[in-house]
Amino acid sequence: MDYDDYKIRPLKHFALTWMRKLGMDSDGLKKALVEAYKIDKVGKYKFESYTKMKGKTIKLIYIKDEEYKDIFVITGAEGK
Repeated sequence: MDYDDYKIRPLKHFALTWMRKLGMDSDGLKKALVEAYKIDKVGKYKFESYTKMKGKTIKLIYIKDEEYKDIFVITGAEGK
């Protein structure tokens, strides 16, 4: 997917927990979404993105708003 025109905004909970745990900033979050090896559409506007970081798989769940060109990152999960 092309995220150049979109503004990526993490929700407060995600920013205070997962972004801090993963050592990400907003540029790192955008990089993680761009470099995703798998993206699943799980609802009308909701997506799950899978990317590799620091030897682990990171799952990011986000909502894509086409009208306002925003991506709201809701939460994340970490795997092996």
